[in-house]
Amino acid sequence: MEKLQSLLKSYGRVALGFSGGVDSTFLLWVALDALGVPNVLAIIADTPTLPRREFEGALRLAERLGAQVAVVTPNELDDPAYAANPPDRCYICKRRIFSVIRDEAAARGFHIVLDGSNADDQHDVRPGQRAAAELGVRSPLAELGITKREIREWSEGGGLPTAQKPAMACLATRIPFGTPVTLETLARIERAEGALHDLGFAHCRVRHHGDTARIEVPEDDIARMLDPSVRRCAAQAVGGAGYRFVALDLLGYRMGNLN
Repeated sequence: MEKLQSLLKSYGRVALGFSGGVDSTFLLWVALDALGVPNVLAIIADTPTLPRREFEGALRLAERLGAQVAVVTPNELDDPAYAANPPDRCYICKRRIFSVIRDEAAARGFHIVLDGSNADDQHDVRPGQRAAAELGVRSPLAELGITKREIREWSEGGGLPTAQKPAMACLATRIPFGTPVTLETLARIERAEGALHDLGFAHCRVRHHGDTARIEVPEDDIARMLDPSVRRCAAQAVGGAGYRFVALDLLGYRMGNLN
């Protein structure tokens, strides 16, 4: 923690790509303590692949922490290369988003941009990290070898509401590579996952396979999902989002399942 605070202080002023997730919330909290409110700017990228619940939650959380906030609206779907959904979709997306964040930060006098990538992210398929590096975005948590477990523990100790928040990737990660990313498909996925959240499944994914929704929940939640009354409600809710068939993946949730 001392090394992290020292590194942040060496930057002077920072802008942070803020999502309201575990990592960026922790980094924002530490940066505000190390640098003070005037020297920290939280920038939220409001894009079509960000669920409304997440966007609104990020705004509330930044306000709760007392941070300065800016909202930018890069639309990755405007890029045909992204919308075609190639394997490097994440790179294309992050390149666009961080370019807009960097420009907004510079316009407000913040010339160092951070993201919340941690040390564990180095072991996953994350093409977006290459885009961040190319644009000079710094990842202090990853640079110092700070893991997700440590971030959760420190967040718990600091009373942050995100300490046990499930991981949340953008909605496009529910769509297999090669299947076009459209506003209609994203909206369908968002409605389906929102319905499952309302049923008490805080950590879930609805993988999009045309007319079929493949639900992933953690293994510990599979038995509850298979309870007859819950199963019927889930099938009705997800079907109501626009899917003809609703399936449950018996292997449970796996991060990066469609990589």
